[in-house]
Amino acid sequence: MNITQRLELFYAERVRYFKLLRTISWTKKIGLSLLFALITGIFAQIRIPLGFTPVPVTGQVFAVLMSGVLLGGFYGGMSMVFYLLLGGLGVPWFAGLRSGLMPGPTLGYLFGFIPAAVFVGIFIHRFRNLLAQLLIMLGGIAIIYFLGAVNFAWYLRVEFPTTLKLAVLPFIPFDIAKAIIAGFVSRALIPDR
Repeated sequence: MNITQRLELFYAERVRYFKLLRTISWTKKIGLSLLFALITGIFAQIRIPLGFTPVPVTGQVFAVLMSGVLLGGFYGGMSMVFYLLLGGLGVPWFAGLRSGLMPGPTLGYLFGFIPAAVFVGIFIHRFRNLLAQLLIMLGGIAIIYFLGAVNFAWYLRVEFPTTLKLAVLPFIPFDIAKAIIAGFVSRALIPDR
């Protein structure tokens, strides 16, 4: 099979996936949501502690963005609900193989995953150009940052400048890279109308 045939097969399969996603039963969509919760748990193990902040860099954000792309708003958000619910009940798939939803400086980020996946899922299929898709990805990340920063400031009882310094600014380069990769992947996956 040459490269042209492989590309044609890829294009046909991506169209088939999104058509299938619209027609399968809600139980199968729940199954896909559970699968994406697992994928998010796997990506959570990509963890880089920064040392000066209790918040690590993780791969979760990329999985959150892609759940919106591949499942749409409702089921992308549902996958993050499953991720939090099952992790809270003891599945050790949070960063560092942790489980439980105990109050802490990173809890707000986890709760931000739900509206971020919904946001990306709602808007990503409406705009086909790469710049719009990148902006949507950055919007999803901004939602995660907002809820993460609010919780961080509340939990550690720190002021806004300290919160920015420890909970937002160090992560921007990493998350811009994740948004760019997710934007290119979504542009490649989502078929033209």
